[in-house]
Parts: sequence; C-alpha cells; structure tokens
Amino acid sequence: MGLLSRFQSAKDTGAILKDLAAGTIDIVIGTHRLLQEDVVFRNLGLVIIDEEQWFGVKHKERLKQLRTQVDVLTLTATPIPRTLQMAMSSVRDLSIMDTPPAGRLAIRTQVVRSNHNLIREAILRELGRGGQVYFVHNRVETMERTGAWLRDLVPEARVVMAHGQMRAKPLEAVMLKFFHGEADVLIASAIIQSGLDVPNANTIIVNRADTFGLAQLYQLRGRVGRSGTQAYAYFLTPDEGSLTGDAQKRLTAIQQFTELGSGFRIAAADLEIRGAGNLLGKQQSGHIAAIGLDLYMQMVEQAVHRLKGQVVEEELDPVLRLNVSAYLPEEYVADPHHRLSFYKRLSSCTQIGDLALLHAELQDRYGLPPEPVERLFEVMQIRLQAKMLRLVSVELKTQSVVITLDAKNPVQSSGIQHLMDRHRTRLRFLSPLSFELQLPHQDWPSIFRELTATLQSLNVCDTKTSESA
Repeated sequence: MGLLSRFQSAKDTGAILKDLAAGTIDIVIGTHRLLQEDVVFRNLGLVIIDEEQWFGVKHKERLKQLRTQVDVLTLTATPIPRTLQMAMSSVRDLSIMDTPPAGRLAIRTQVVRSNHNLIREAILRELGRGGQVYFVHNRVETMERTGAWLRDLVPEARVVMAHGQMRAKPLEAVMLKFFHGEADVLIASAIIQSGLDVPNANTIIVNRADTFGLAQLYQLRGRVGRSGTQAYAYFLTPDEGSLTGDAQKRLTAIQQFTELGSGFRIAAADLEIRGAGNLLGKQQSGHIAAIGLDLYMQMVEQAVHRLKGQVVEEELDPVLRLNVSAYLPEEYVADPHHRLSFYKRLSSCTQIGDLALLHAELQDRYGLPPEPVERLFEVMQIRLQAKMLRLVSVELKTQSVVITLDAKNPVQSSGIQHLMDRHRTRLRFLSPLSFELQLPHQDWPSIFRELTATLQSLNVCDTKTSESA
C-alpha cells in the first residue's frame, strides 16, 4: 500500500511512482496528486473516489483514461447534481447508506444574523463543557484580522488559524495542535470541510454562510457531532435583504434537513436549486431552469429506457376543467417556499393514500384546512382517478360533466355498460370517445361525490374485467 499527497517528500513520492508502474503496490491512496501525468499504473482495475464533490469531470475522466476497462465507485455524502441525476435516471447505479453510527445525535442548526454576543456566548458555552470550536472564515486575505478580532472578543480562548495557502509543515502542525486539544478555537477556511475528525470539537460557526454552496454547508456541519456529545452549528448571514434567492433556498434547506443521514435530501435540494448539469459535457450543475427538474428527469429516464430497448409508455396527464376554487391560501401557509413545496408534493402523489398522508401532515403543521385547501385535495383525487383510467379530460359544464377517453387506452366496455345501466336517462354519448353525464345537483360537494363515484365505477369494472380475463 502506498500514499501520494503533497505531504510526502520527493524521495518517497519517486519510490511510490516506481512501485506503481512496476505493479508491486496493490493499493495507493492519494489526493489529486494521483491525476498527474507522471502517475502510471501497471494494471488498474478499480478506482474509488471518496468525497466525489471535490472532483471535476476532467479529473474523473482522467482516472478512467488510465485504463480502458476500469470499475469506478464514488462515495459522497452530498452527490454533485449531475451525479445524483444520473443515478436517479438509471444511468449509474446508486446505493444509499443512511444509518448513522450508534450514539450520534442530530446537530442543532441555526441560521442567524451575524451577532458578536451570540458568537461569544456560543464559544464560551462550548469551552465551558470542555469542548473546542471551529470558526470558518473563507477569506484568507482577511483571516489574520478576523483572528485578532476573535481574540479580543473571547480572550479566554486559545485561537489558531489554518488555510490552504499555508505550507504543508506549518499547516500540519496547526491541525495536530488543535487535534490534541492544545487550542480551543480553529479559525479556518473551507479546507476543513472534508476529512477532519476531531471528536472534541462540537460547535461550528460559519461566517457569511450565504457565500457557500449547499453541499459545502452540509460538509462543514458534518465536522461536528462526531461523538455522542450534542453538537451545534451556527450559520451567520448578513441582513436578509442582501441575500440572493438561491442563497435563501440553500440556508432554508440546511436548516430544514438536520436529522442524521439527510445528505441525500440535501443533495436532492441542491439538484433542484442548481440544476442537473450536462450529461455529455463538463458542467456538473445548471441547464435545467428552462423546463424544470421533474420534466427534465422524466425525459432523461425515458431516454435511458429506450436505449436499453425497454418499452416506454407515454404518461397521460388528464386535463381538468372543474371551475372550483382550489389552492393553498397565503394566510394558511404563509411561506411561499413551503407552499411551492406542498404543491410539488401534491402533484407527485401517485395514490389516493399519499394524498391522505399529505393532508394529515398539512393539518398537523398549520391547523384545520380552510375550504380552498379541502377542494384542492378533492381535485387532486379526481386527477389521480382520471390518470389511473388514462382519461384525456374531465370537463364540468353548467349542469353536466363531459369525460373524454383516450383512443390508445380505451376504458373497458363493461365499465361503460355499467354506467349506461346505472344512469340510462342521464348519460349521453357525444362521440365514440366522449360522453356527457347530467348532474342532478350543482353544489361542489355533490358534484365531487358524483364524479368520484363515476370514475371509481369505471375503474372497478375495468379491474374486474382484467381479472376475469
């Protein structure tokens, strides 16, 4: 086994490169140093990329070019949007490990405006229980000034600094000093976001958190809480008015997903915010806003199935014209991001049971739903029933409802016959693919009951016919 990084001497590096080329080393662990042209493998068979978010497309392609046939396993808590999208579209295989180590506690996370008193109290509270603190300041040119300010703010603390522009030996010395408990506060750049494990450090303060990516914020938060001690993460921001829309979304996500093993959901939120990137190009995010995430994912998934020779059924989304006021009022769900999230989850429901669970969650969080919300769930139930029957449209007229069937996926004739027997005087065919049902009552509750009963009758008959066949 060999090790390649900038911390090795030139003599040791030369020896490892020679053994790699000769094949006398079976496993080599290294940083980006492994990607340089002087690294030659005799018979490379497996590439394991840990912390994949640190590698660009060129880096990963360079690893694969080292040998024509090579297996690649990538590991990360926060997949790059393009990688996650490829996995979700079946272009790449995906395995999820979401069980945390025994004894770990969820990190208590706060997104707050920068406040001197809060910073001092957070540091003193950690020192008071014998712990250590990370203070992340990602501007190397102002780090010395920040360090002097922090020493004045908390003179009780022993403060050290580390960043990526330091020489290898001094950087290693600072890290070891902090690891061995000889310093209380480590002021650092984003260099600490991966590979650092200090169980006694259980408070992290991130200055100007709005300037970090969502995956970076998640990785930084993961530096604390690595033991059984309750950990705290403070993400400091300027005034809300100065934050961009994407920055607000990132900070909302990092505060929302605090439970252990939430990296996959963080990555999914990052995918939605930044976009999925370019499957065949270098971009690992972006290029999705024009059509939206859901449609883009659906298109890619269908393309993958076609390339595999699988039959892809076109999903039919029925047109509903029901003339009913159905929505989430602002006075019921005030936050626009939460409203959009619920709308998206509603449209993603595939079974009526999913609607019931979402309705219960909404009521638990916001109280008894007003009438427009109840109507919204009823409309979504009709939509689900219509999708199951693959109907083209359901249109409410003045005193009737018109249902249009799909020529490619007709409803079983037994279902139509059942409706004719049940509503002989109220049912009228407008064409071979559409019929009109007269409605005896004009209030929405009665219309909803009539509609759902009609669609359920068609579906039940369809099911029975399929089973008997």
